[in-house]
Amino acid sequence: MVVDSQYIFCTRNFDHSQPFRMTPSRQSNLQEDTYFRVMRLLQDNPDMTQRELAQSLGVSLSGVNYCLKALIDKGWVKMQNFSQSKNKFRYIYVLTPIGIAEKIELTNQFLKRKIKEHAELTEEIEKLKTEQYQQSNSAIFFHTNY
Repeated sequence: MVVDSQYIFCTRNFDHSQPFRMTPSRQSNLQEDTYFRVMRLLQDNPDMTQRELAQSLGVSLSGVNYCLKALIDKGWVKMQNFSQSKNKFRYIYVLTPIGIAEKIELTNQFLKRKIKEHAELTEEIEKLKTEQYQQSNSAIFFHTNY
């Protein structure tokens, strides 16, 4: 991999004639993670605007809008007018009882994935430390023989 100031170039063989597609499970996990993060924020802050959600999550406003529509369509979140607001077009997003149950399940799945990722990263770090140690010892060995 070659890193340029603006681009990352992959030097491995890659078939550019085929479109890049995420595997369904990876795409599904990303979607579940987004649902989980949105629902988690809304449960604590139902009066967050879509713009505030987007900023908190680091995603686009249209991405949050798309996600909220999907959550509403699933019946996990409902949108209500914010009666105490001076702006009567302001809404609050409330998790439904089904949404709360789904959030619990998404939390369990999220935790399992993150624990697995943590274990894999820990294993990779240990391998890299071992490689680094072996390389530094062999470099010292060769250096002292000159």
